[in-house]
Amino acid sequence: METYSFGVGRQQTVSIEHVLINVSRGALIALIGIFSATMLLGIDVSFELQMVVYLIGMVALNLPHGGYEHFTNVRRRGLPFGLRYVGLYVAFLVAFVGLFLIAPALALLLALGTAVAKGGHGDLRVMDAIVGTDHLQYRSQRVLAALVRGGAVMILPLALWVGPYVSFSTIMLNVFDPGASLPGLAYLDPVRTGLLGLFGLAVVAHLGGGLVTGGMSQSWLLDAFETSLLVVFFTVVPVVVAIGLYFPLWYSLRQSARGIVVESEETADDEGLPIVMAWGVLIVGALMTALVMVAIWVIAPDPLGGASLLPGLVAFYTLFICIVALPHVVVGEWLDFDRGIWYVP
Repeated sequence: METYSFGVGRQQTVSIEHVLINVSRGALIALIGIFSATMLLGIDVSFELQMVVYLIGMVALNLPHGGYEHFTNVRRRGLPFGLRYVGLYVAFLVAFVGLFLIAPALALLLALGTAVAKGGHGDLRVMDAIVGTDHLQYRSQRVLAALVRGGAVMILPLALWVGPYVSFSTIMLNVFDPGASLPGLAYLDPVRTGLLGLFGLAVVAHLGGGLVTGGMSQSWLLDAFETSLLVVFFTVVPVVVAIGLYFPLWYSLRQSARGIVVESEETADDEGLPIVMAWGVLIVGALMTALVMVAIWVIAPDPLGGASLLPGLVAFYTLFICIVALPHVVVGEWLDFDRGIWYVP
């Protein structure tokens, strides 16, 4: 049976990548403390403030990092590869928007699955590079680890914060299908109970399997700590704030740490695009991303999904991020067999 052993033997010294990892952990711990205190003290954090925090986290902090992931992945690969990369990205983007126009409920389900894949698979590669995955010795363990890490981002909010989760999902659906309600709402309670139960079993299987195959190693202890941290974070912190700050304060910080490790281990060469041209491509990519947002706004029958301005903007921007996330993961990682946006040597 095929085995995996990543992150073993890496120099465990205080370095900037470890600082970033610790900052990401500390940020989640601080937010857990803040919102635990508000609950204990009976302080109500207004929903309007939560939505503003979401937009600041996702627009100002997280969006630029997504472009930089593609920049670092493509800039040494040369123009022929870069053109194929961009062409595939655009093709998947157009196809996904088309699916939202034809079958918005199915597209929304696919978008939520993409968020699980991005959070889970991306975090697994950070574990490979820095945290350690010597306790995950089989492919099935790695798949389960990714499902648990990514599932915390989407499954726990659905099970524990059902009101705002369903509300914003409905607005997102209404962007392309005005007036529609989420299918299967009559079965929501048993579905969320079942998902929560399955997620709990997955966490136990993931950590239990890692303990059996790797023992109480440092990598297992760190995995258990981080997995528990994510579970508590998405349980305690309101869903709008939790998702809005998870991506910049956990995903982006940790991917930046992985990038530092990769850059330090790669030998410098002159292949690919000159740095000035590469940055030009990045700027063009940023402008194209903005155009994609404008295009979705124009194409969508009701860009605000029938909601007022602030919740409508949160739902629309979430939908936009979901749409660009699918080619981000599929083209940027899964179809890039040589490297990918989450590359680890």
